[in-house]
Amino acid sequence: MNFRLAIISSHPIQYNAPLFQLMAQQDSLQIKVFYTWSQSQQGEKYDPGFDRKIEWDIPLLDGYDYEFVENISKDPGTHHYKGIDNPGLIEKISSWKPDALLIFSWSFKSHLACMRYFKNKIPILFRGDSNLIDEQPGLRRFARRIFLKWVYRHVDYAFYVGTNNKKYFLAHGLKESQLYFAPHAVDNERFWQNAQINEEQAQEWRTSLGIGENDFLLLFAGKLEQKKNPGYLLQLVKAIPEKNIKFLIVGNGPLENALKASALNEKRIVFIDFQNQLKMPVVYRMANAFILPSKGPGETWGLAVNEAMACSRPVIVSKKAGCAVDLVEREKNGIIIDPDELTTCIEYLFSLKNDNEKMIIAGNESKRIVSGFSFATIVRNICDFLQFELNKSNFKNQPVKA
Repeated sequence: MNFRLAIISSHPIQYNAPLFQLMAQQDSLQIKVFYTWSQSQQGEKYDPGFDRKIEWDIPLLDGYDYEFVENISKDPGTHHYKGIDNPGLIEKISSWKPDALLIFSWSFKSHLACMRYFKNKIPILFRGDSNLIDEQPGLRRFARRIFLKWVYRHVDYAFYVGTNNKKYFLAHGLKESQLYFAPHAVDNERFWQNAQINEEQAQEWRTSLGIGENDFLLLFAGKLEQKKNPGYLLQLVKAIPEKNIKFLIVGNGPLENALKASALNEKRIVFIDFQNQLKMPVVYRMANAFILPSKGPGETWGLAVNEAMACSRPVIVSKKAGCAVDLVEREKNGIIIDPDELTTCIEYLFSLKNDNEKMIIAGNESKRIVSGFSFATIVRNICDFLQFELNKSNFKNQPVKA
């Protein structure tokens, strides 16, 4: 059976393009991606998290069928509900005659409109990564729960990315039988390729930054924004006097100037600007361990952790990051920390620094664990779902009407 799956996504991103390419290679599946932020096809765009324009250096539109649908919003973008407004979207999807519709994010005008229109016409599949980690009790939560239960009544099945995301879907009315695992992933293969060459380049880069062979280097890589809490590394610098424990912050963002000012007289902390995707397999290998000390709110996953693990690095991950419970196995590949305290993190850093064998084992465990969080796993699970679940559903062979 050749299953026609229409996909709605706001714009091309580096984490979805390889997934769509792999989906398009499946004999049993035909996909078309409808991008709703048409202005994004111009290439580079301003990213407020990095506080700069970004154009990714890997192909985002190769190897699969796609279309940019005209967005008429007066303030186009993904920063607000009315930023995505596509009057022609429903007609274009209907004309393609899909067997099912997969929607990434409901929180845009056109995406929600499609969920409502196609409900009970074809299966509505949904993929998101929200969780309940930062949810606070009170009237606001009560009202939001009511609203979100209404939203998810328009969804037939949801693909959850991990444990916390699954709890979120269950809390908003979806049943266990409607949920299927499609893990958050990065292009593991790209991070595994040329491992030895990347290790050698990483050592050369370390040396050029004044980081010695016997220095222990802790890495943060990402947007320098409040949510990700990069200032945690400055706290560690002050709390750890050992000269051969050093810190590397890679990225740009709103907190950049303040962080650099605070670290002005501290030679053990090094800053590097944002590095594009092709450089990241080398960046992670510069470090002895990786840290994501997020405070939230809104750290729904933390894909940098996947990337570091694919590079065989131990990881230190905040309990506020959605990925922590799924990717961190305590004392195997890393630890989960409270972003408001330092002691647990410091003790673990010293345990790695003083035991090279433990550090190597932890890195190998990281690679083993993250191998299950792959695009291949996502595609296999989606194809199995389409074959075994939707084939027996009441939606089969129902035509789509514009």
